Order: sequence, then C-alpha cells, then structure tokens
Amino acid sequence: MKVTIDGIEIDVPKGTTILQAARMIGPEVAPPAMCYYTKLKTSGGYCRTCIVKVTQGSTANPNPMPKPVASCRTEVMDGMVVQNVTSPDLLEARKGVVEFLLINHPLDCPVCDQAGECKLQDLGYEHGSAKTRYEFKRREYEMIDIGDKIKLHMTRCILCYRCVKVCDQITDNRVHGVVHRGDASEISTYIAKAIDNDFSGNVIDVCPVGALTDKTFRFKQRVWFTKPVDAHRKCDKCSGKTRVWLKGEEVVRVTSRMDQWNEAEEFICNSCRYDHKRTSDWVIEGPTKISRHSVISQNHYEHLNELKLQVLKQQKALGFMPLDKRP
Repeated sequence: MKVTIDGIEIDVPKGTTILQAARMIGPEVAPPAMCYYTKLKTSGGYCRTCIVKVTQGSTANPNPMPKPVASCRTEVMDGMVVQNVTSPDLLEARKGVVEFLLINHPLDCPVCDQAGECKLQDLGYEHGSAKTRYEFKRREYEMIDIGDKIKLHMTRCILCYRCVKVCDQITDNRVHGVVHRGDASEISTYIAKAIDNDFSGNVIDVCPVGALTDKTFRFKQRVWFTKPVDAHRKCDKCSGKTRVWLKGEEVVRVTSRMDQWNEAEEFICNSCRYDHKRTSDWVIEGPTKISRHSVISQNHYEHLNELKLQVLKQQKALGFMPLDKRP
C-alpha cells in the first residue's frame, strides 16, 4: 500500500497505522506520541497529540477526512495522502491539544526528576503555546508511595494509561488502574495494595512525564550531569541488557535501554534496576548514543576524552605549558 506523508511516498504493509508509516520515514515527519507505545497492545488513542490531517482518504475514495485523526489508531489506505508538519491548521490544532494536557500540569520542571528527559517538556517547547488561557485552580493531589521504590505524583499525570497497560501485560496481579471519571480520573492502587512484583519498576520507564519516579534516584542528580552507558549482566529474570547512569564511578540509577522513540527496547526486572548499584556488577559496553537535540546531549560526553587529548596535543605543539605544571 502506498501512502504519502508530508510529500514523501512510502510502501507499507496492510494494517500499518499512519504513525507507524511516518516512523518508517523518519523523525522529521513522525507525529509526537505521549500514550502510544509499540510494545504495549491497545495503547494509543488517549492523548491525541499524534493527530494528523488526511487530505485524501485513498485512491478509491479521494475525499479528505473531515477532522484531524489520531495517527496511532488510523490504518493506512492505498493512495492516502497525509499532512503533519506541512499543515498550519493541524499544527494549530495540536497546539490546542498540548494546551489541554498542560491545563493541570504543575510548572515544577526545576525540581522535577523527569526534567531533561520529559516528553511533555519537549512537546510543550515544540508544539505548545508560550502562555496559557487557563485561569482556574489546577487539580492537585498529595504524593503517595505505590510501592517501596515507586513514588506517584498524580498532579503531574496526563492519564496516558501506559503504566496500567505495562502492569496488565508484563506483570502478574495488577493492583492499580484509573479510578473515577472525567476530570476526576486518577491513577490509584486498590485499597491497601501496593505495586510489588519483579517487573514493577517498568512503570517508571514508560511514564512520559514525572508522575511515576524512582524513589532511589529522586533529587540525587540531574540527568545532564550523569553519563549513560549501555551495560549488561547475567540475569535469570530478564535479558540483563540495561542503561546504567554514572556519576563518576557511582551508579546512580539503572533503566531500560530506550530506542529513538523513547520506548524501552526490552523491559528489565527489579533486581537489575535496584539491586546492582556498583560498576563491578556490570559489563560496560560503551557510551549510550543520545539524541543530539536532547538536553542531556549538550555535554557531548561521548567525545570529551577525545576532545581533551586533541587540546593537549595542540597546546604541546604550540609550546604551551599546562597550568598545573607552571612554576
């Protein structure tokens, strides 16, 4: 099946969604997505940030679709023509969606542990407005512990349902979900229950905002001051392939490895995530490849040692004496 997205034509298999087709082309035309997650069945269709404009339904029916559609839930039809970043109307509609997502979201980025790797932060800068029209009191909740190592800050939640689906599909005995309806909806555990199973920590990795955070990492370090490396260990519960975040020689946290869409390549167990906080526990494979537009990449940590060597060579060639060796 042929589909054209922002003027780029691509052949895709039957059953492919518009979002998947756009991702096959590349990030330059792929819509943002806050709730869709490739490895979680039935995810998508909640946040509406991935809306696109279909200007031609198909070759058989060339009429445009009357309203923007969620690209994560709309399958491609042969001859379909789609606009994403090339449609000013669509970008304006997406700006409205982002405004709704931020209506109750607190402006606490400076103290939020998700800062620097928050998809809502990126979405706000790339597709949001500079100011809000909302003047009413924001929804607020008390922070609670929903596990011995998981903190829930419901005030930040955008109800993407990712944490619910990950517990439904990769863990046993899900004990949390969405309660109430409409603007009173919230993530909560069943009465007197806490999330406690071997893969519960993955709810932290799939959360696109700072609603679910790692209590062992909270307020300890900013991600842009840490060095992420790919590492592995022999594990009988999961693949053992992780991303280890270092501050000097200290392991400050362990997470799943993320692909270019910020989705976990493989879910990891709690033993790998929490119980192995020494570099000797891991086989370090090398620096993680970080997206160049992200905040964390600004340190250019992958090339610091090489840069230092080049500077020293140039100083030596020019006859400079290092400061620490001057009389």
